[in-house]
Amino acid sequence: MAKTSAAPALSSFAVMGTRVQKIINGTNAQKSKSALIFKLPQESDDDWGNLLEEIAENDNVTLAHRDDGGVQLFWTVPKED
Repeated sequence: MAKTSAAPALSSFAVMGTRVQKIINGTNAQKSKSALIFKLPQESDDDWGNLLEEIAENDNVTLAHRDDGGVQLFWTVPKED
């Protein structure tokens, strides 16, 4: 009998993090060093808050909360010495 190993399901936080990471790593976002992200209706408010906290902890990153519910991320890349 063959064993089948199912990959462990990602948490809702991990799924959301992967989605936002793809936006941030997109070509246009990398060129402009900015990205606009939104919480999807099916995503948890707690997960969204935790994700924004984690992003805000990074040096050289600014979060701007917009009236439409989006969050604009801006970042700078420090110059190497």
